[in-house]
Amino acid sequence: MTLPPHRFNRLAAAVASGVLLALAGAPPVLADSDREHQWHLRALHVAEAHKISQGEGVTVAVIDSGVQANHRDLTGNILPGVDFLDAKTKGWVDTNGHGTAMAGLIAGHGHGAGDADGALGIAPKAKILPIRGQKDNKLSSVEIADAITEAVRHHVGVISMSFATSADEATKRALQQAIDADIVLVAASGNRPDDIFLPYPAKYPGVVAVGATGRDGKLAPVTTTGPEMVLVAPGVQIVSTANTGGYRTGTGTSDSTAIVAGAAALIRAKYPNLSAAEVVHRLTATATDKGAPGRDREYGYGSLDLVAALTADVPAGAGQPSAAPSSSAVALPDPTTDGDTAAAPSTPKAAPVNWTAIGVVVAVLLIVIGVMVGLPTWLILRSRRHRKP
Repeated sequence: MTLPPHRFNRLAAAVASGVLLALAGAPPVLADSDREHQWHLRALHVAEAHKISQGEGVTVAVIDSGVQANHRDLTGNILPGVDFLDAKTKGWVDTNGHGTAMAGLIAGHGHGAGDADGALGIAPKAKILPIRGQKDNKLSSVEIADAITEAVRHHVGVISMSFATSADEATKRALQQAIDADIVLVAASGNRPDDIFLPYPAKYPGVVAVGATGRDGKLAPVTTTGPEMVLVAPGVQIVSTANTGGYRTGTGTSDSTAIVAGAAALIRAKYPNLSAAEVVHRLTATATDKGAPGRDREYGYGSLDLVAALTADVPAGAGQPSAAPSSSAVALPDPTTDGDTAAAPSTPKAAPVNWTAIGVVVAVLLIVIGVMVGLPTWLILRSRRHRKP
């Protein structure tokens, strides 16, 4: 499904609700072939990444439509969560299917001999905290803020937000609270490429805004872009768990967001002493540059490189991504610097000379001097003319 047909700038003026980003309609995937169809696992070299980390000890909050916790590929990985619609369910009910799909992409563990069948997530040993607060495919601004607050209260390591909303002060305060609590925030850039602005929460500074790419590594046409873009990840024809107990395919930035959230969980498990800002820096510093050199409005810092994010010697750098590329460039220190060690500060450059300001001062001084010299002379001459017979 897609975002509402109206543009987000109109939405901001008229609506204060979040919309779960869509799963493109597709026939159910047969259980016997679902792992084969998870092409993003091969593209991201997930098997190699899982030799390094599987997300052990990390909890990812999924703010969505709930999670069908009894799916055989998810059993044991879904914690008792929060349900704003029915507290008794603990978030373990999903009548929409969106949340179950996101949970599978993050922490699906498969099933069968050696868990070789079914849907495999990026972080199969991470835990999911489901936070259910949607009805009719929408999240109210109050539900969004409360959901983020609940995630903070449960001390999660990552929050995955595959929805779009307009700017709202309560949501902004909750997002800042999560950032202050050292949580990695990941959000979808949106599925409306004609929109000129990214939606919230992706637009908020410090949130990892994620776009979608296809099998060819190119930006998926569905992706909303903007200067706040941080990363891109697979998001076309992505296979994951369905709330029916089977599997589904989806296309959109929702899937990409869940994949990046899973990547953040892998890093937090591998490097438990890193701050959320440092986790994000690992993701951005190791991304494969796409599009225009450096950070750009289509690909952000580039495409997720899962193995590099876990293994590269990443020097310390600035933390959370800022709102615009022009203000977010980080000069990396010497490559031999340990990634967990703070880099030595660089010598500050001398401030540039402001010749315009100097010119103005000189001009004013000349005018003052001219008045001081010229005025007495004029008065003397005028006095002499008046004394003539």
